[in-house]
Amino acid sequence: MTQQELKDRTKQFSIRVLKLAKTLKGDYVEQTIAKQILRSSTSVGANYRAACFAKSTNDFINKLKIVEEELDETIYWMEILVESGLLPESKLKSLKEEAEQLFKIITRAIKTSKQRYK
Repeated sequence: MTQQELKDRTKQFSIRVLKLAKTLKGDYVEQTIAKQILRSSTSVGANYRAACFAKSTNDFINKLKIVEEELDETIYWMEILVESGLLPESKLKSLKEEAEQLFKIITRAIKTSKQRYK
């Protein structure tokens, strides 16, 4: 997968989460979670783009670690939505799978970059 493909994929992921967040009701609890998941998911693409302009391998790795953390947080909020009964698992299934796939891609990229850096 090229950098551009991953940029596009992370952007589309953010857009999908944004659309999901719009389906949450206007009560305090759902809006609080909507804001959290929006922050973490949109940070994925933004920080990946920043990683592409890293000034060094170490900077690249550090930025990818932020992407990894934000993906993990997004997955956490998806789990909260399902386990609290706010959304059915079926509504989040493909989006959560995409988050997990992106997480694996980023984790591998960090590992590969560390090995090359040594």
